[in-house]
Amino acid sequence: MATKAPQSSKSNAEATVDAADAERDADALQLDAFLPYLLSVLSETVSQSLSRLYGERYGISIPEWRVLAILGPHGTMTATEIGAIGQMHKTKVSRAVAALVEKRFLERERNRADQREALLRLTDQGRTIYEEFVPSARAFNAALVDALSPSERAQLQSILERLTERARDLSRSISEDQF
Repeated sequence: MATKAPQSSKSNAEATVDAADAERDADALQLDAFLPYLLSVLSETVSQSLSRLYGERYGISIPEWRVLAILGPHGTMTATEIGAIGQMHKTKVSRAVAALVEKRFLERERNRADQREALLRLTDQGRTIYEEFVPSARAFNAALVDALSPSERAQLQSILERLTERARDLSRSISEDQF
């Protein structure tokens, strides 16, 4: 009795598709190892979690909280200064400021030194919200970093500072077409 040669379970067309898939996968950006993506996911996850605390309590959005959190310890600032500290686009700052003014958490006053911009400060109500929320924000931060040992926390702080500086350097290089 003659035996048949084993048949491949895949046709030539299927093998070609598999090879193309393998090549595409090799060229694909592996998001689980892409630091900008991982940092973005972490940032968004933390922001959304934290926003559940202040969003429900005070009816404010993530950008609004960021403006309050930046103004809280600084007192009076311009929207440009808030945007620079918080790495927020001017449109996002402007919308957050308008919403906070409408809610009476923030007040604007024309800058006498530069009539084109306004000086922003927390109202008494805005200051109260900020002061009420600080303990919750600190507790959230403590719970988050509790996943790390004290030495890992120190390492993470150092790593984040170095990566932030490096990202700024890269941004400047890109702006100067040197990347």
